[in-house]
Amino acid sequence: MLPRVPVQPRSIEPYRPIAGDEVIDEILALGKELSGARVAHINSTAHGGGVAELLYTQVPLMRNVGLEADWFLVEGDQDFFTITKYFHNALQGMELPITGEMKAKYLAVCEENAADFDREFDFVVVHDPQPCAMIAALEGTVYRKAKWIWRCHIDTTYAREDAWDFIKPYIDLYDGAIFTMDAYIKSPIEVGYLAFIPPSIDPLSAKNIIPEQRVQSDIARRYGVDETRPIMLQVSRFDPWKDPLGLVDCYRMVKEKHREVQLVYLASMADDDPEGWHYYERTADYSAGDPDIFLLSNQQGIGNVEVSAFQAMADVVLQKSLREGFGLTVTEAMWKRKPVVAGGVGGILLQVDDGVNGFLVESTGEAAEKVSLLLESPATAQRMGEAGHDKVRRNFLCTRHLRDYLRFFRLLARE
Repeated sequence: MLPRVPVQPRSIEPYRPIAGDEVIDEILALGKELSGARVAHINSTAHGGGVAELLYTQVPLMRNVGLEADWFLVEGDQDFFTITKYFHNALQGMELPITGEMKAKYLAVCEENAADFDREFDFVVVHDPQPCAMIAALEGTVYRKAKWIWRCHIDTTYAREDAWDFIKPYIDLYDGAIFTMDAYIKSPIEVGYLAFIPPSIDPLSAKNIIPEQRVQSDIARRYGVDETRPIMLQVSRFDPWKDPLGLVDCYRMVKEKHREVQLVYLASMADDDPEGWHYYERTADYSAGDPDIFLLSNQQGIGNVEVSAFQAMADVVLQKSLREGFGLTVTEAMWKRKPVVAGGVGGILLQVDDGVNGFLVESTGEAAEKVSLLLESPATAQRMGEAGHDKVRRNFLCTRHLRDYLRFFRLLARE
């Protein structure tokens, strides 16, 4: 079988005071209706990125409400993950060549992983492009009797035609598909059922429980950040779509007016993203040794507690994305009552109501202007932070996400 990711048990009941009785009771009823259903989630990494974060919550909660849920990883060499990152970027609109050799390598690795798929399930949820073509190698086998669902987490609104045309025939083999927004469907797909389900955060995870003040202070000292001075924060991979160089430019514009401001960039270097180190080095070179710019990652011990602490200490949280499937770091910041300045793209548009719980921006200069405004008006920052927290509570918690999954499973099961 494919490598299985271990997860810690969770109970749905502690979420009741946060999500409300109506949501929890519906989840329990759906779980009873689907009791014993065998569910496999398949993705490409257990560390780094939003998909892994989601699955560490969703899989154990599915188990807790009565499903037999598991999580598996596809395996591949460095070339495979470099190629799938090319696909990822091309599907988000980057001008990149997709060669026949790259396609052949991708399909060969998907076939190898399909050969290791040797258990029967009722539902198989395949996340993103990396394992998407596995389904083709399983056509006509007993394993294809499951309801197969492709879950797309990326923003494919501007996908290159050649990349979309390559992946679409494999999407069409699925029984159902889940996208974050309907705009992400580049051209009509032929799956039987479609759902639009935004991702979510786990309010009870270490990443979303704010550490006490002394812990925040200890973490700031450990990394040389002065918690008494203003902090601009971005939490994201080192990735061209997160515009790390534009973020540095934004900080420099803000610093012309606010000399005490610091920039903290927190990242997780993911197993399936060999491009990350390249963009880290480019960002480090571009920062030119500025002592008030802190580029930190899991390689320096940044984990969930550290992320939560820096989000709590931040005066403004940025997500200067050029493309964004959803942006869980936006959700996390809003949950912690922080104003957000973010690119007006993709799933960020579902979260940030411009001028209400943050600002949507289209340029580096506009981002700097909005950051300066928030630094100069703590009352505005506080008002936006409260509005953001309330929107997350109503729309983007893991309980709503779990309910949506269970509803979709029920729909497919009744086919």
